[in-house]
Amino acid sequence: MRRLLVASIMMAFGLAALGLSIGADEKPKFKIKEVMKTCMKDGLCKKVADGKASADEKKTLAENFVALAANKPPKGSADSWKEKTGALVEASKAVVDGKEGAEAKLGKAANCMACHKEHKPS
Repeated sequence: MRRLLVASIMMAFGLAALGLSIGADEKPKFKIKEVMKTCMKDGLCKKVADGKASADEKKTLAENFVALAANKPPKGSADSWKEKTGALVEASKAVVDGKEGAEAKLGKAANCMACHKEHKPS
């Protein structure tokens, strides 16, 4: 429980630091399908995790993951969705900030099967 609280707080600070906020009535900037195409299928996340991305590409990834976290999960628990997407937001924010080991953290957080198993509709 404490770990979830810490992750939630870090995610909130990450959103504030990126200058992005999602209000209760605001729609996410990107839909889940758009984020998956841009970040995963088109390879942006891998490029960032491999350390080959430009500063703008890193910011684009973080912005997309913030939008992903603001979406509602199509299936599965909201708590699990917040935990998994929060890890992506936190890791992508750390990459933008140039923190040591952030790329490896992003690679670990971007575990497709862990998320798809619980949240991707059949």
